[in-house]
Amino acid sequence: MDLFGNLALGFATALSFQNLALCFIGCLVGTLIGVLPGVGPIATIAILLPITFGLDPTGALIMLAGIYYGAQYGGSTTAILVNIPGEATSVVTVLDGHQMAKQGRAGIALGMAAISSFIAGSFATLVIAALGVPLTKLALIFGPAEYFSLMLLGLVFAVVLARGSIVKAIAMILLGLLLSTVGTDLETGQERLTLGLTGIADGIDFAILAMGLFGFAEILRNIENPEARDVVRSSIGRLLPSMEDMKQSIKPIMRGTGLGAMLGILPGNGAVLGPFASYTVEKKLAKDPSRFGRGAIEGVAGPEAANNAGAQTAFIPLLTLGIPPNAVMALMVGAMTIHGIIPGPQVMEKNPSLFWGMVASMWIGNLMLLIINLPLVGLWVKLLKVPYRLMFPAILIFCCIGIYSINNNPSDVMATAFFGLVGYVLFKLGFEPAPMLLGFVLGKLMEEKLRQALILSRGSFSTFIDRPVSAGLLAVAAVLLVIALLPSIRKSRDEVFVD
Repeated sequence: MDLFGNLALGFATALSFQNLALCFIGCLVGTLIGVLPGVGPIATIAILLPITFGLDPTGALIMLAGIYYGAQYGGSTTAILVNIPGEATSVVTVLDGHQMAKQGRAGIALGMAAISSFIAGSFATLVIAALGVPLTKLALIFGPAEYFSLMLLGLVFAVVLARGSIVKAIAMILLGLLLSTVGTDLETGQERLTLGLTGIADGIDFAILAMGLFGFAEILRNIENPEARDVVRSSIGRLLPSMEDMKQSIKPIMRGTGLGAMLGILPGNGAVLGPFASYTVEKKLAKDPSRFGRGAIEGVAGPEAANNAGAQTAFIPLLTLGIPPNAVMALMVGAMTIHGIIPGPQVMEKNPSLFWGMVASMWIGNLMLLIINLPLVGLWVKLLKVPYRLMFPAILIFCCIGIYSINNNPSDVMATAFFGLVGYVLFKLGFEPAPMLLGFVLGKLMEEKLRQALILSRGSFSTFIDRPVSAGLLAVAAVLLVIALLPSIRKSRDEVFVD
């Protein structure tokens, strides 16, 4: 089947009534989550994982994907109206977006954010469709050694692009890998690291770990640090940018889309780098750089395009290679595994309607987000005034009901609360939990590929060096790690990820 035939299959799948409804729900929930500061897409997807158990795999993944890229839209609304980034990728939008709002141009800023995000999302969908088949064919020639090396490279990227200390990021990945080994060894049948607890004889449940680290822990963090919200009180004004605004913004949108699409593919946290890179480029290319930080529309258009493009191209390594490039994609791997789908090149071969249905749903979702966001700006402004003391207890109750419903086991709720406390303590000590989740998700697969490679080579570790692709991937990983540890690189890296 050619590209158009594949896309026709995708749209036929995505345009079914159930999948359209789930896409709409995902986009609406994602926007809501993006708008409300303190509740990110990672926590939301972790909380909603139990709900997807009763859905078919395609519908479940379409809804979860809608939440992810919907949050990118919603985060810009909060950044512009409240001067608080609702999402990590909206940090840059705050700089000029809120200044525009103070100047009475909040509507123009919101409109431009929505339009640039739609253009970027549409382009990123085409990139996924175009690269899907070639990358899947490439992945099919990978053996166990190549897969192990590729996953190791992904973990190195996660270290390099994680916030804070590199040493702490490495520690978190190693902890995630260690937790993935808890349970019964599939080959020997021996229990490993279970401490005699029968509840974890089959391993630590992914939903429990994810909801604890990102649901419960996130709530504890936000209760401790209530944010003062400075909602813009002047009228929103008209939403559609003028022709002059569009003329100023079209080139930044195109550049931001290209940068975001490329950086989003990087394993680790590449999508976060897109908006920073776009803002830096636009400021350097501008005739009058002093306008930036004072309400320059290019400072909204470029970064918003970059963050939406990056959010969507992050699906490429997940869908084609089975490698999650960030914590949200790790949750998507968990959702696929729950439904009995093994992420990777086999998805396109064995379940083409799921792969292409998800790709098509991204374009439909971007169109829905354009329709959802602009008319409902007034509603989002009202939601921004909801007190945290009312919001977080409701979320906590919802978390407990969701985690209990998986196995109808009260101890699951206790285990989730335990991981919530662990996540909170880790945050207080300056450890980022996202690399740990990546390590946990990739750990079992890495162990499986390592064993397969050693069996095929009769126990010789030289197989990882003898195979050219594997050796190349390991060399890139080693070089990246060495470069990241250089003092000058560490300093510039810390400046990029400063909160």
